[in-house]
Amino acid sequence: MTGAQRRSGPPKALQRATESIAMLLAGRRWFPLWAVMHHRGRRSGGEYATPVAVIPTIDRGTILIGLPWGAGTNWARNVEAAGGAQLTWKGREHRAASPRIIDPAEAASLAKPMFRLVVRRMPAAIALRRVP
Repeated sequence: MTGAQRRSGPPKALQRATESIAMLLAGRRWFPLWAVMHHRGRRSGGEYATPVAVIPTIDRGTILIGLPWGAGTNWARNVEAAGGAQLTWKGREHRAASPRIIDPAEAASLAKPMFRLVVRRMPAAIALRRVP
């Protein structure tokens, strides 16, 4: 298997151990760091809900999510292929469109100053436009 074909994502044991806690907290009004990304599988067509960490941005119209496991993360590829997704964040539903996988430098320029160092250390991020 080449690097481009290798599965991207967290180790399965870590994913199983943290998924239930993440889904319990994600999307809640009182826990603004995490959201739930609702997306459709690009091959299966199945509906998925994935907890994600939202990075505060300098532009309220931009939603930025770090990709610590890289640009090959399945949920990010699904959202990119669909041209957008629904996001449950801060207790509300948000539509997000125009997804772009971006490099750490561009992600850091979109993030609020306090989060730039963290974003620069991630291999990629996905930027989406909030749809009114």
